[in-house]
Amino acid sequence: MEEEGGLRRINYLRMSITDRCNLRCVYCTYWQEWKKLPSTEILRYEELLRLAAVAAEAGIRKIRVTGGEPLARRGVLGFLHSLNQVPGIEEVCLTTNGIMLLELAPALYETGLRHLNLSLDTLRPERYRKITGRNKWREVMAGLESALSLGFQPLKINCVALQGINDDELVDLALLARDYPLQIRFIELMPSVSRGWWDRHFLPLSEVRRRLAVLGFPRPAPRQASAGPAQVFRLPGFKGELGFISPISEHHCRTCNRLRLTAAGQLRPCLAGLLELDIKGPLRRGAADPWLFHVFEEAIQSKNRDWRIPLRRCTFPAMAGMGG
Repeated sequence: MEEEGGLRRINYLRMSITDRCNLRCVYCTYWQEWKKLPSTEILRYEELLRLAAVAAEAGIRKIRVTGGEPLARRGVLGFLHSLNQVPGIEEVCLTTNGIMLLELAPALYETGLRHLNLSLDTLRPERYRKITGRNKWREVMAGLESALSLGFQPLKINCVALQGINDDELVDLALLARDYPLQIRFIELMPSVSRGWWDRHFLPLSEVRRRLAVLGFPRPAPRQASAGPAQVFRLPGFKGELGFISPISEHHCRTCNRLRLTAAGQLRPCLAGLLELDIKGPLRRGAADPWLFHVFEEAIQSKNRDWRIPLRRCTFPAMAGMGG
């Protein structure tokens, strides 16, 4: 993760392509206060591809396409195909809620996409409706089965651990990795909701790991150079892996290798930090690539300089359009 001089190698960009989403998950944002961005404020695909090429020049090797829900944006298949052709970008990934996956999985595979993350917080249909606001659990599970049959690899399941909501399913969710070649990733609840709700439902991953100890003794899995913050483990007899992302209880700022590009064209060195660098403005005013490269360099330098910010000074924005 480190280069000469102790600086981190920032090689991973989370790229939000929309702030729209077809779910209303309870932990994501204050939906009653959220307002959609005008379409003119969202980066166009040709702008995103140009920024991807500049990011590659700045050392980015992995791009994860996020939202909102990225599959809800028209033209996403053509964009993913083009993104896979950008020189210097070695890995293109997609995070989706899976509602449209059954319909789109074969076409997604044809774009060259192989790395897929699917959000799934429960194995119970009625609980899924309560968490997400929609009765789409069966569609998501069918999409997951389709992705498995097509051979997406790695195929990861993102599960937000919620005290009093889904913590009685932790073992059942983890057992998916025993039966299928999946990486089940447990994620701590981010404080992007009201403080009272967060206090009631935050579950530290130390407690999640304690409850999963009944499954056996885990051993660390090999780590790739462009891997994100997940600590990944393998268990005897499991076809897949377990991952743990603990941004709150075990702050991973020192080793974070990611930048975020919001759907509105702001480059963020840190999801929880205050700094946003406007890259859409220069782009639309006709800035040449060296100027855009300078914005990426500034974000990278800021990230290497400011990682010691105490958690109490961090602010976690609404997730829609943030690429979080």
